[in-house]
Order: sequence, then structure tokens, then C-alpha cells
Amino acid sequence: MWTGSSRYPDPAVQVLDDSFAKLRLRTAAVEKLATGFRWAEGPVWFGDQRCLIWSDIPNNRMLRWDEQTNAVTTFRQPSNHANGNTRDRQGRLVTCEHETRRITRTEYDGSITVLADRFEGKRFNSPNDIVVKSDDSVWFTDPVFGVNSNYESRKGTSELPQYVYRLDPESGELSVAAEGLNGPNGLAFSPDESKLYVVESLAAPNRLIHVYDVINGGKTLSNKKLFIDCGAGTSDGFRVDTAGNLWCGWGMGSDDLDGVMVFNADGRAIGRIALPERCANLCFGGAMRNRLFMASSQSLYALYVDAQGATLS
Repeated sequence: MWTGSSRYPDPAVQVLDDSFAKLRLRTAAVEKLATGFRWAEGPVWFGDQRCLIWSDIPNNRMLRWDEQTNAVTTFRQPSNHANGNTRDRQGRLVTCEHETRRITRTEYDGSITVLADRFEGKRFNSPNDIVVKSDDSVWFTDPVFGVNSNYESRKGTSELPQYVYRLDPESGELSVAAEGLNGPNGLAFSPDESKLYVVESLAAPNRLIHVYDVINGGKTLSNKKLFIDCGAGTSDGFRVDTAGNLWCGWGMGSDDLDGVMVFNADGRAIGRIALPERCANLCFGGAMRNRLFMASSQSLYALYVDAQGATLS
């Protein structure tokens, strides 16, 4: 059973490049906050409520961890097999739902607004991960993971290619932002929103992270480039800090891969957080946005770092 380290610095926080040393707090260790899930995903921080909300996809529920009490409670069940979550610029929860194959927003009163569930009359596959840009546009990926089996949702038929979409905040118009990706998954903007990073999780032979230039007033993408070849590992969800470093959920079911990999803005691996479980997704939170919350297979972990999540995260 994993009990964490009582040593400082925590040997689980590994410096791969000298530039990461300044991001590691020498008296902070990885903490396990909760366990007992089937596939933890989509963590999102609510600073005004001092809590974290995340998805447990196969159990068809969303959970809430309270920073003041450490209590874990059910936030929503059933959740329509919710996956990725984020907040919009008004602080409302925005969620990808596998079972209903839609994007929803939770209003202040708890009611649910459907933002999108079809493109050109056809149902989405299973919206996976999601971000909201500073202009309030909603960007999300739509792979087939939720329709492939009865585990993360209900097995179904794919009606659309696996696109990355943009939802316009004013017109409500939905457009394809990126295509030609096999299993588009995690996505995040650079701090200045000039670039969008997207994981291609079914690329072969290795998983890939691509980077696009954001053009046309922030509405379209161009100049797709390979940013990171994941090699033997795989990236899933990730977030970007204020310096432009990518903190990537990582793993492939082995001790030397499971956890979090950190890459700088040039795509060079600079650090690693070793975990006993594959990390699916993560986010920054806490009062100073310097606490990394890691949704990792059956458990939720946290680590204070000397970095801050970009406001867009």
C-alpha cells in the first residue's frame, strides 16, 4: 500500500533538467487525498468554494473534495458518465458527458444548460476534454472512447470523425477547429493563447502532443506541428503554468512511466512526479494556484509546487 514519503525532498518529485529544480518545493511531498474510484478524470478547482470537483467515469458520478475538511462527497450522480470539466469566465462548471454525447453548463442555481450535442445534425462521439478561452469560446475534443464499450458509457455508433471543436460564445455556432487526429484527447492553451496544444492519444506507433498556432482573432488554428513524441508513455489531460510549462498526466501501467511529466515551452522534458497509478488528468488549485491536483486511476493526489497554473487553466 502506498503511504507516501516522509523524506524531503520527496524522491517522487524528480528533476530531469536543472530548470525544474526551482519548481520543486523541497519541503513538499505528494499526498494521497482520496481513493476508491474506478477511473478518476477531469479535475477542476473552485477557489470560491475551496473545493475540487472531478469525474469518476465508470461509476457514473462526479465527486467533490473539500479543502477545509478533506471530506469527499458526491457532487452529482448520475453524471451521464461525465469526463472532462472546466469553468467558464463566469465561474460556471462546463462538462463533457459521454452518455448523452453532449457539452453542458451548470448554472448558478444548479440547473443544466446544453451547450452542444450535435454537429451538422449528427451526434457527437463522446466529448472528452474541454477548455474555455478568454473570449468565452468553448473548445473540446470528441474521440470515440465513450462509445467503444459499456464501461465508460454505453456502447454506440460513431456518427462523426474525431474532431476538435470550437463553440462560438455569441452566435452559438459550432465549427471544426482541428481534424485528422486519431483519438484527440487533452487540450490546453499557452498562457497568451497564441498556441493550442492537443494530445493525439491513438497515434501510432507512439502517442503525440501537437501544437497549433491560434489565428484569425483567436477563432481558428493553423500550422500544426509535432510538439512531443510520448515514446513508451502516453499523455492524457494536462495543464499549462504561467511560464508555459506543460504538466501532463502520464503513464502506461509501469513504475517508470506512471505519474506526471513536465515539459518546458520548447517541448523538453524537465521534471517528473512518480505516482503508483497512471495519471489521467490534473489541474492547478489552492489559494495561490500552486497546488497540483492529480486524478490518477483509482485515486486523487496533490502536490504543492513553486509554479502557478495559468489563469486560463
